[in-house]
Amino acid sequence: MAGVVEQHSIDVVPDDERHGSAVSQFTLWLGANLQITAVVTGALAVVFGANAFWSLIGLLLGNLLGGAVMALHSAQGPRLGLPQMITSRAQFGVRGAAVPLALVIVMYIGFFASGSVLAGQAVGELTHLGETPGIVVFAAATAVAAAVGYRLIHILGRIAALVCALAFLYLGIRLLHRADLGTLLADHRFALPVFLLAVSLAASWQLAFGPYVADYSRYLPRHTSARATFGWTLAGSVLGSQWSMSFGALAAAAAPTAFVGHEVGYVVGLGGGGLIASFLFFVIALGKLTINVLNTYGGFMSLVTSVSGFRGPGTPPAEGRGSTLSPRGRSTYIAGIMVVGTAVALLGKDSFLTSFKDFLLFLLTFFTPWSAINLVDYYLLSKERYDVPALSDPTGRYGAWNVRALTVYAVGVLAQLPFLASAFYTGPLVARLGGADISWLVGLAVPAVLYWLTARRDTARLLPAPTADRNHHTDPDHHTDQDHDADPDHHTDQDRDADPDQHADQADQAADQASRGEERPAGLGG
Repeated sequence: MAGVVEQHSIDVVPDDERHGSAVSQFTLWLGANLQITAVVTGALAVVFGANAFWSLIGLLLGNLLGGAVMALHSAQGPRLGLPQMITSRAQFGVRGAAVPLALVIVMYIGFFASGSVLAGQAVGELTHLGETPGIVVFAAATAVAAAVGYRLIHILGRIAALVCALAFLYLGIRLLHRADLGTLLADHRFALPVFLLAVSLAASWQLAFGPYVADYSRYLPRHTSARATFGWTLAGSVLGSQWSMSFGALAAAAAPTAFVGHEVGYVVGLGGGGLIASFLFFVIALGKLTINVLNTYGGFMSLVTSVSGFRGPGTPPAEGRGSTLSPRGRSTYIAGIMVVGTAVALLGKDSFLTSFKDFLLFLLTFFTPWSAINLVDYYLLSKERYDVPALSDPTGRYGAWNVRALTVYAVGVLAQLPFLASAFYTGPLVARLGGADISWLVGLAVPAVLYWLTARRDTARLLPAPTADRNHHTDPDHHTDQDHDADPDHHTDQDRDADPDQHADQADQAADQASRGEERPAGLGG
């Protein structure tokens, strides 16, 4: 089982355990997005007032904008070899990162619950157990797959990409046999508020992947092109989500009464009865299993990251030797997510559609500022280089709490409130914009600018720029820096450069780390 069940959690994935190519991101994210919840998301644009023509355009624009942000996070995985949210410690502090992490965990549970409702309907019909037992069975299968880990997740992605693509192609043909496409797209009347709603729905769908997308690219070889990782992730996620959402928007426009509130039944009925119906129930369950495993696995990573931040130095990222979690500990985290998510699903299944729309849009308020801060720090300030041992040391380079970053994050959340339109709160400027919600744009722009202006002065937090003779990390064909990891002299020079106030003792520590094969700060540039 050791070769099947994943051994790593929030620690650095060693170079000799990296594998795969950037194309794997395409199949994973295509399969993750060809599923019923994305169909419902696309339908919401029509349900809440947009015509099909502008819904499709708005959804595409939102998927491209949100997908680009999401894919920038994905490109961090091969370079760092770390899960996404642990890198937030470089911005918010080792313990301060628990603030966005707590909200991320809520997101995972919410998506687990909403996905389980729809998948539970399919499993209940397929097994003849009914909806509630179907939800429970589906949740248990999700937990098992998440416990096995990374390899199984990518296998599920490849299977789902193929099977669900064929199913959605068939369903699209069946839909167009029932409804005339020209008639559905004939209404070209433009209304800005509902158009922006369509953009926001798709953008929020993509942005919600940001906190865990690098979890599934971190096993790629370190020299994998960032451009390739970005491109394949973007292509898979946008193609899959736009395909599903377009189907949902057209289905809602063609048969609003039959579709809304009976999404699974409508989709299956569209395909036919007998074996075809059983196959479509299976496809719905498979698509939801893929994405729910991602949510559960990401929640597991976030919980471990949150807890380990309060344990002090010596946690897995500093040691670089694999997860210190026992199999029982790993199972406990995942079981906890499953139980809470299942309980939320069972309690909220009767008012799913409206609640899910509100949940999606409200999440943007909290995740766009985090995304902006993380990307500005990684690409513009830290230049894709982090001090890995310091990510687990509250007394190290990144500290325990970064008040500056947390303040910018809070300002980023508050700046959105005047523009926010949701069931929970409607801002004072929404009416002047005709009811349009542009809060997510504000949530990206304001914290990005504020963080860049304030954090660039904190030079002690940044690794020094590598000298010309050591700047090989920009060329994926060079492995010189990785070769230097075995050389204590290179560790000594790099560590002295990283902190001029520490000399001989740092050299001794670096040499000792090198002899044990531990990750060095500058090794990220390799």
